[in-house]
Amino acid sequence: MTPRFSVLTAVHNPERSHLEECLASVRNQTLADWEHIIIDDASTHPWVSDVLDRAAANDPRVRVVKRVENGGITAASSDALAVATGELIALLDHDDVLAPNALDAMSSACTDLVDVAYSDHDLLRPDGRYAVPSFKPDFSPERLRSQNYITHFLVARRSLVDAVGGFRPGFDGAQDHDLVLRLTERARGVAHVPIVLYHWRQSPDSVTTSSDNKPWAFEAGVRAVADHCARVGIAATVELTEHEGCYRVVRDLRSHPLVSVIIPTRGSAGRVWGATRVFVVDAIQSLIEKSTYRELEFVVVYDSVTPDAVLEALRRLAGERLVLVEYDRPFNFSDKMNLGAVHASGDLLLMLNDDTELIAPDSVEVLVGHLQTPGVALVGSKLLFSDGTLQHGGHVYYHDLRHACLSWPGDSPGPWPLRPLAVERECSGVTAAAALIHRSAFEEVGGFPTELPLNFNDVDFCLKLRAAGHRIVWTPWACWYHFESRTRIPELAPGEYEFINERWHYAINNDPYYNMNLEPSRSDWLERPMRSGAPAIESRPNAFRRIGSRLKQGGTG
Repeated sequence: MTPRFSVLTAVHNPERSHLEECLASVRNQTLADWEHIIIDDASTHPWVSDVLDRAAANDPRVRVVKRVENGGITAASSDALAVATGELIALLDHDDVLAPNALDAMSSACTDLVDVAYSDHDLLRPDGRYAVPSFKPDFSPERLRSQNYITHFLVARRSLVDAVGGFRPGFDGAQDHDLVLRLTERARGVAHVPIVLYHWRQSPDSVTTSSDNKPWAFEAGVRAVADHCARVGIAATVELTEHEGCYRVVRDLRSHPLVSVIIPTRGSAGRVWGATRVFVVDAIQSLIEKSTYRELEFVVVYDSVTPDAVLEALRRLAGERLVLVEYDRPFNFSDKMNLGAVHASGDLLLMLNDDTELIAPDSVEVLVGHLQTPGVALVGSKLLFSDGTLQHGGHVYYHDLRHACLSWPGDSPGPWPLRPLAVERECSGVTAAAALIHRSAFEEVGGFPTELPLNFNDVDFCLKLRAAGHRIVWTPWACWYHFESRTRIPELAPGEYEFINERWHYAINNDPYYNMNLEPSRSDWLERPMRSGAPAIESRPNAFRRIGSRLKQGGTG
């Protein structure tokens, strides 16, 4: 039997046409078993009461409760929840609009083991056209800590909403974020429906128009995330960032374990910023001079052809913290990394390419902090080309193997509105050019595949970790330069693509942290005008479509 929906709407002085369109969008649902619980939060416009009374008189599924005093969104939502009788709770703002199949689609998603579901949404412009779709990833708890990417359309099982305490006072403006954090902490399952089912009204006083309209909402968001961290055992400070609605969770380190930095090299030199550098020497020097994390050892796996002068420079630089491991076989990145892990002493392994330079001094602390979170096995870093543009923002596996947002400006938050480069988030994979992993997880999955000496080895490595039940996180707060040439064309060793495709065909075509609607062929949402005579509008299509470029040589990213 299909569970009944209770759609909750708090109303306070909306525009009349907006409210009428909101009510009509519920009335016109293809799924009929719903109730619309409407709380008039002491609106001062006299017509509001008339419109709501008429809606209730015309449809017994509409129930209207009128408050005598204005209590705000949290108080009104709590009143609506108290009146609701449905098994599933759906949240709808008084000026927003549901797609006709919204409840139908969410009903299908809410199977027996799913307690929370959310959909994609877009903005409803003042001219009646749709714009700026939010094509979301599947559930990403790390991302939810950094931003309320879920927002609309949210549906939750009533029993769970009651169990977590419903809407909490003191979080107006971020009440939805606070609620969804508490719900997902205890949900048996969280489902994402990758369809635009909700149209978020872009009104003059809305956060969708300007963050200046409700600065207190983001302050409430900081408190909501801080409370969440305390509940789940993450010792951290939560900070606002320069990007509205995006927060930084600064983790406290419980300890400072030894980190073994594993660097494969042949002692190569090259020109960067007009000067010649010996890459491995400068990579280690940048950590020694800049890093605020001191518990480091350096495991350098060097080819036999490495010049003696380079090895001597490393000895002078790193002293007793240096472990030199000679490699006398044909180049195989995977084999070199596995050999380095064998000779490492630390319980945490920092995989690092030799052509890197540390940018953020606390990068290692950021990475170590994430590995304190249960379930996280690997955390990757933000990497920039020498000109400051982005080299790595996480992997994307969807009909291709790509770096997200390759060559975007290094300080860009990424494609609007989700701004994936401004937040910490789960990814299907990260490059091994600068990533930290638990030694135990490295050994559990057998390290890197020696069958992939050049390409896709970090892809295979990441997918093995996820198949074993581990999470992979990418963070913008750990940052290195990576002096890889963006024009270098990867050379595939025989059978490399065949190997990765045969082993991981489904996984490399179904990335849960990438939304299929970002592909050029997926444009159904553009073809649904709000009303006759109001054509839809596409918002920055190329920003969504060109978010990646094929991965270059494996391991080196």
